Amino acid sequence: MPEWIVRDIYEPASPESDKQGNEDTPRDKLTLDQWSEEDQPREKLMRLGAEALSSAELLAILIRSGSTDSTAVDLMKQLLHDCGDSLAMLGKMSQQQLMSYKGIGEAKALSIIAACELGKRRQLSEMPERTDLSTAEKMYQHLWPIMRDLDVEEAHVVLMNQAFKHIKTIRLSHGGITETAVDVRVIMKEAVINNATIIALAHNHPSGKTHPSRDDDMLTMKVSEACKTMRIHFADHIIVTDGDYYSYREEGKL
Repeated sequence: MPEWIVRDIYEPASPESDKQGNEDTPRDKLTLDQWSEEDQPREKLMRLGAEALSSAELLAILIRSGSTDSTAVDLMKQLLHDCGDSLAMLGKMSQQQLMSYKGIGEAKALSIIAACELGKRRQLSEMPERTDLSTAEKMYQHLWPIMRDLDVEEAHVVLMNQAFKHIKTIRLSHGGITETAVDVRVIMKEAVINNATIIALAHNHPSGKTHPSRDDDMLTMKVSEACKTMRIHFADHIIVTDGDYYSYREEGKL
């Protein structure tokens, strides 16, 4: 991490940085001996995630520097203390109230106000409802718009959570489907990256025939074995045609 970034959070600002509204400006080199790497918010955020940081540390990352008397972390601790350690109370503070603190100029005050507003909006917003793909019919309805106009075969993997709710649909191949054209390792990799516990394989038959080929059966077997090894539930392999589908699960072949 660049030294000046670390200084911003942990070292008191130089007198020059407090001028003209206490805004962020580059400063002379200052010692960091009194701070361990484990205590640095940006390092802590990268290593442990945002949930491991205190509210003061998260705010310190936003404002980047403190005053001549306080580090960014100490300044934010004082601010939160004056708000009764309540982020709700912090969100009610005006720009002028924030700027009354030594080390908080206009830019820092606006950064804090913007962060509080984003928190409010996130709380008010609703998570979009994930599509339910618990049956072959529902999977077909999800896949048909994607594959309806294709004149060549494409293979897709449908990733789901443990409640059969849709996470992501990823194209695996274009122009053919065999166990060599579709890399099973890619399917497993995508499932792990996206935290999917259930997957389904799907491909189209431009010919309109729903019956699976030998290559389809071979690929289904390969994916099924890989899922068993990775402890991922292989829900189905759907063959999509215009107006109809074939389900390995419904046909008792999974």
